[in-house]
This record gives sequence, C-alpha cells and structure tokens, in this order.
Amino acid sequence: MEASNKRKSRRSFLRNLTLGTTLVSASTQIMAKSYNQNLKMEGRLYSTKNLTANDQIQLALIGSGIQGIYDTNSALKVDGVKLVAACDLYTGRLDRAKELWGKDISVTRDYREILDRKDIDAVIIATPDHWHKKITIEALKAGKAVYCEKPMVQNFTEGHEVIKVQKETGKVCQIGSQGMSSLGNEKAKQLYEDGAIGEMVMLDMFNDRYSTEGAWQYPIPPDASPDTVDFDTFLGRAPKIPYELTRFFRWRNYKDYGTGVAGDLFVHAFSTLNFILSSHGPTRALSTGGLRYWKDGRDVPDVTLTFYDYPETKTHAAFNASFRVNFIAGGGGGGGFRMVGTEGEMEVNSNSVKLTRSKLGMVPGGYSLIAYTEETQKNIKKGYAAKNLENRKSALNIGESNYEAPSDYMGSHYDHFFNFFQGIRGKNKIVENPVFGLRAAGAALLANESYYQGQPVNWDPESMKLI
Repeated sequence: MEASNKRKSRRSFLRNLTLGTTLVSASTQIMAKSYNQNLKMEGRLYSTKNLTANDQIQLALIGSGIQGIYDTNSALKVDGVKLVAACDLYTGRLDRAKELWGKDISVTRDYREILDRKDIDAVIIATPDHWHKKITIEALKAGKAVYCEKPMVQNFTEGHEVIKVQKETGKVCQIGSQGMSSLGNEKAKQLYEDGAIGEMVMLDMFNDRYSTEGAWQYPIPPDASPDTVDFDTFLGRAPKIPYELTRFFRWRNYKDYGTGVAGDLFVHAFSTLNFILSSHGPTRALSTGGLRYWKDGRDVPDVTLTFYDYPETKTHAAFNASFRVNFIAGGGGGGGFRMVGTEGEMEVNSNSVKLTRSKLGMVPGGYSLIAYTEETQKNIKKGYAAKNLENRKSALNIGESNYEAPSDYMGSHYDHFFNFFQGIRGKNKIVENPVFGLRAAGAALLANESYYQGQPVNWDPESMKLI
C-alpha cells in the first residue's frame, strides 16, 4: 500500500485498538500501560443450501498416499462432493481407499483411466512432485478441474506451461497449500493492512522435528513387492534404476522425485506470507545446511537455513526472511511463523494470530549514561523528558491480542477445498491459482538452487524466472 494509505490504516488501527482496550482492560491495567486481549475471530458461513443437481461434483484421487488421504477426507466434508475413483501405483493403497470410502469406488493403477472418464469433474493430484506438472496439464486438457498438491512443480521452468494450459482450457486449478484459506491468514492480512505491526522488517519461520516419521522415514509395508508396486511407472521421467522400495515409499528424501524441505515445508510459508502481504515474493536467496543425522541414503539435507530478500513494493517495505528446518532437533518438535514489524509482531497459525506490540525504548538508560558525569546525566535526562517521547497515549497501544478461531471452525483444509469446489461452481474466485502457486513454489525452490550451487541466487518475482 502507498505511504498515505499506510498512515491512514495505522491511525485507524490505533484508534480501534485504544477503544478496544478500554472495553477489555481494567483501569489498573491501563495505568500499568498494557493490555491483554483474548478475542474470537469471526466464523465462516459455508452456504451450500441452494445446491442443485448441476452443482454436484464427482471427484477422483490420483495418488492415494498420506497427503492424498488427508486431502480427500477434507474434501468429502464439503457438501455436494462424491468420490468415485482412486488411483495409486501400490495396490495396498487401493485396498485402503476402498476401506475408507466404500467398495463401490473404482480403483486403478493408471491415472489415464480416470482422465478418460466423462463422469469425473475434478481430480486431486497428490503424487510425488516429479509427476505434478505432467498429470496437471493432462487433467486440465481432459476437461477436469484440478486440485494439485504443493509444490505446484518440481522445478521453475515447468510452472509457466501449467499457467499457459490453465488459461487456455479455462478449467479451475487450485494449488494445495492447505493453510492458505484459513481464518488465521485472513485475520493476519487484515491486521497487517490495518497497520498493526507497522512496516515489515523480517519474517522468522522455523520447523523442528525429532522423529523418524518427521524425517520422512515412512514405514514400508511387508506386502510390497514387484507385483504390488509399479516401480517403473513411479520413476516416470526420473533416471531409470533397479526396483527399490525405499525410493518408492520415502520419495521425499530424493531429488529425483521430491523437492526436499523447500518444496514440502517452505512453500506453505511462502503461500501464507505472500497472501498476507499481497506480495509477489523475494528477489534473492542464500541457503546453507547439510545432512547431519539421517544418513539413510537420502540426497537432500536434513538441516536447512535459507535467507531471502524481499524488495520494497506498494504493499510492503523491503525486508528479510529467515527460513529454518531441522529434522534432528534434540529439544523436541515445534514450529513458528513470526512476522516482525517496526511497531509490533504477529505469530500466525491457521487457527490463531497472536499480535504483540511492545514499547520502543526511546530514552537512554543506565547502560549508555554511565559514560557521563552525574551532572551531564541529569542534563541528558532533562532534554529527553522535554521531548515527551514516551507519553501515556503511546503506552495505551502496548500489549498483546490473541485472536482465536471459533470452536465450530471447520479448519483450514476444509476452507481450501470449499474454495476449490465453489470455484468449480462459479461462485467464487480461486485463492491459489497457478500464478500464485508458481510464485510460492518458485520462492521456496530458490533454497535448493542456492544450496546445490553453493552461492546466492536471484529471482524475478514478476516474471517468475531465475536471473
């Protein structure tokens, strides 16, 4: 936003905050120059009462693994959606699909059979990353609406073809970063645009894990064999290698099929960050890390630290972003997404936002005054006091606001699918289309580019190309 609008939003926020403070704070708290608010975010209305037969959506799943199951379970909570088919290259997952969603659904190991069916309106693509582009494009050309799991593509250059085909076909395409449509993101965007944290200074994102599962060492089923696993098809465009179950069931650990922590975890943060700031993304990345513990044959790091530069735009100041992931965090698991501004900070989650506004120390204290004589110290203090830099009005705007989703909130995953299906019905705009998806994936994948090159890399967020 432009400078005048920023100042106007900030004044509006401060005025509303002060009014809110007088309502929720006791007089003793006001005199203590602080407030602590626990507030409920406004819930969502999911209106599907007027659905007609034409609004019913026939859905199919391509890639019935962990994320595919979670996706489908969330999708089927939305009214007017029916799963009719599932595809996977391991027959055990097809058996599981029938357990979960009924014996009547059809199952196949060939996704093309799904795309050939005229009765299927939409597909979820939850395959390994190296299949995303190919199946998405073929599905769009086959007339299907597509929900493609993040990252939209495995490498930068593939994204432009997806965008082109989506525009040519006019079919709905939603990229599946499931927190994107959350109440938390919506509230954080509102607070930021209202000036709650002032100018953006930095973003601190971290994800610590301390388990085999968190490090992508997923279990390999005992019935897996060349008869039950179509390994050759799984390889796709990747280098041809002998049958290896570890690569099939733990594909995230290999560059040939996945995108490491960048495509699995960073991309979620970029979707949220770019949405809140109405930003197109960073211009530069510098990444480091290494394989510190999980030396199980994987060729992606288990510790990654990446630093990004965001340029000044109409919607945000120039700032820096720090992304950190550790798969061997001995202190246990945890994560965070903290937006730091000149006047406050926000910790953003799908279901909550914690806004903290602190006192900026404007008056020197004992640390710096110790270098001066007692008489000089008195004169310095007197001069600062005359400036009235720390007045009662500014003190009223210091404190903490905790925004929580209502207890009946359906959750961010449901929200993202509701947005997708309503988009198919022509009743709203898709929140994460392929352009948005490439900007999020492109920013995330800069981490891999820098890490493997061993040097900083530059990116044009407007054209979505490496420089």
